[in-house]
Amino acid sequence: MTAFAALHRPGAPLLLPCAWDHASAVALAGQGFPAVGTTSLGVAAANGLPDGASATRDETLRLALTLGSGPFLLTVDAESGFADDPDEVGEFARQLAAVGAVGVNLEDALGPPGRHAAKIAAVKRTAPGLFVNARTDTYWSGDGDPGETVRRLDAYREAGADGVFVPGLTDPARIAELAARFDIPLNVLLSPAGPALAHLADLGVARVSLGSLLYRRALGAALETAADITEGHPPRGTAPAYADVAALRGGQ
Repeated sequence: MTAFAALHRPGAPLLLPCAWDHASAVALAGQGFPAVGTTSLGVAAANGLPDGASATRDETLRLALTLGSGPFLLTVDAESGFADDPDEVGEFARQLAAVGAVGVNLEDALGPPGRHAAKIAAVKRTAPGLFVNARTDTYWSGDGDPGETVRRLDAYREAGADGVFVPGLTDPARIAELAARFDIPLNVLLSPAGPALAHLADLGVARVSLGSLLYRRALGAALETAADITEGHPPRGTAPAYADVAALRGGQ
């Protein structure tokens, strides 16, 4: 078992914060998080590109190159692999592993489950040490059909996925059922509408992702600060000192 895989413990889940650049990743690691993910929305928005449209392959790989040697374990949100061809997805995964990533998140975007399973299998052939978190979007952008969710996750497990991810799922009973059904870690997305972290632990979840939340909160804080100053009010909240941010450079 790899060090990253060992962090996925049902009942004591890995809380995975997601970064969008070098500073955010190193700052999160400095808060004690042993592993950091990337957020496809944050990477896309920061580069003026659409999310979920396979438009950020180069930007994602460049960020992985920047972060892969950092003092934390890195897992990369690769959307649906930035290609339909499983071999191309496998090659992208090989490049991620070569720069130091230990995991990859692959979403099915509700495409054919067989095609997604083939991508997972290609990744495990090409980069066998990479932890593949196989995401289904049945609850994210689909109709939340429990049977379809299980069929897809079964296919991804059979293809070699190391973990399964069901963003948008917030029903405690259904979360517990899926956690108990699979012999690989269940990942869910923390949601204001869903159970809190401690409750997710009790339900058997092994990984809780923050997705784009931190990026969106950071953007919201910037807008809030600008509005406060415009209106003549002291900025709310706190901000790191200039020197602290300047210290978030390579090797720190």
